[in-house]
Amino acid sequence: MWQELAARLEGRLIVLEPLRAEHEEALRTAAADPVVWRWMQVDASTTVGFDLWFGHALREAAAEREVPFVTVERDTGRVLGSTRYLSLRPEHRGVEIRNTWLAPAAWSSGANVEAKLLMLGQAFDHAGAMRVEFKTDARNIESRRALEALPASFEGIFRKHMLIHAGIRDSAYYAIVDDDWPQVKANLERRLKAKS
Repeated sequence: MWQELAARLEGRLIVLEPLRAEHEEALRTAAADPVVWRWMQVDASTTVGFDLWFGHALREAAAEREVPFVTVERDTGRVLGSTRYLSLRPEHRGVEIRNTWLAPAAWSSGANVEAKLLMLGQAFDHAGAMRVEFKTDARNIESRRALEALPASFEGIFRKHMLIHAGIRDSAYYAIVDDDWPQVKANLERRLKAKS
């Protein structure tokens, strides 16, 4: 499953490139605004936080436990942010998409919509996934609305699920299963077309 998920994914607006060491400085620049990290485990707007985040992503990719991507604007080559597959469960045909972030200048640009279309398509159509799940801080209304707009199905709240840099987090769980994928794909394609 890891090999199928670790491909370069190219869309109309963005390219998802598998994370490499040479992406470090461009990602550090994109990660500089603390607002990006409000709901995340690590505040990567700081030097120490970014080094932790980036080092972890590289190690997990090298161990083939996660597939981190750099989100690159197709027309300009500018690095906008990152996203990744993790919690790979090939024996159950499941995977998670998480740790998605974009620099504020890319918010509402269509980059996140296209990233989800590319990643879900790769998971369902090429890697044979049966289930793709997402989790976010239960207080992160923007992220929850974005997941519901896919649409992903809300599956519940895990209370006191994890510690993040800003305290204790309850996590809201969402999922898309292969039966839902045709409807989700059509919706994402429609939304992306509206961005042109």
